[in-house]
Amino acid sequence: MAAAAGVPGALGTLRAGRARLVAAYCAGIGPGWRLPGSWTGLPVGPAIWARGWTPAAGGAAWRRGYSSEAKTEDELRVRYLEEENRGIVVLGINRAYAKNSLSKNLVKMLSKAVDALKSDKKVRTIIVRSEVPGIFCAGADLKERVKMHSSEVGPFVSKLRAVINEIANLPVPTIAAIDGLALGGGLELALACDIRVAASSAKMGLVETKLAIIPGGGGTQRLPRAIGMSLAKELIFSARVLDGQEAKAVGLISHVLEQNQEGDAAYRKALDLAREFLPQIKLVKLLQLGVFFGIDNITFCLLAFKEKRTPRYKGE
Repeated sequence: MAAAAGVPGALGTLRAGRARLVAAYCAGIGPGWRLPGSWTGLPVGPAIWARGWTPAAGGAAWRRGYSSEAKTEDELRVRYLEEENRGIVVLGINRAYAKNSLSKNLVKMLSKAVDALKSDKKVRTIIVRSEVPGIFCAGADLKERVKMHSSEVGPFVSKLRAVINEIANLPVPTIAAIDGLALGGGLELALACDIRVAASSAKMGLVETKLAIIPGGGGTQRLPRAIGMSLAKELIFSARVLDGQEAKAVGLISHVLEQNQEGDAAYRKALDLAREFLPQIKLVKLLQLGVFFGIDNITFCLLAFKEKRTPRYKGE
């Protein structure tokens, strides 16, 4: 930061401002966390390494993980599971070098994937997870944000909010598997899901107030619905970060698990829940959202009830 401040003129001011922004964000993440390639980290390019953090054996300590930059087309992996898991779709975020932060490209890919899923009648449950150990999503990509022209920021935030709303409005159950860090927009993404499960070592919080901004992806509405208005205000005002046990205690997540050696305990629990949902239909989700049903659908359901049999679902 001192070096940045020493650069004369507007350039020095800009670099110093960026350094303060990154430092403030890292302070919200916790000790030892750094954004790759930032002014608070080593001067090594993100394509060479990424500072991920994964739980060591037992989940108590933390160790560094390294990975190379993913191709942009691999930053979101959409997997349609087969056999006994048929009907389950997994959206896997895969931006290790940027802690799965939400970039313009990732938001675009999420929007495209969600648009395809919402009209796919074979999909019964969707799991949102990370393909990167120790990280769920660290929020908006601040490195990309500071490079945006002022005219680009508003549309990007609007697009991000729209994608999160689209996930919340999906006609099938959605589960967020939080096996690591979920901050800012990352937690807002999880809040858009119907159910959240997390490892006890995960970290969650809406930390935007540390940057003198407010959550922009619907967190100010969805967090109060999950844990109550008063506590939600407290967490947002303080930018407090909770671990999995604390999040479970306040009702932010439904299940908390000790992390396993593979670092995917939350995902495995999400998969178990998804399998439980498979025999059901998206009727419950649609009723919850207050969506109007045509008379044919209602007649179909009432007929099964009248005949005292299990409905034969066709995914319609």
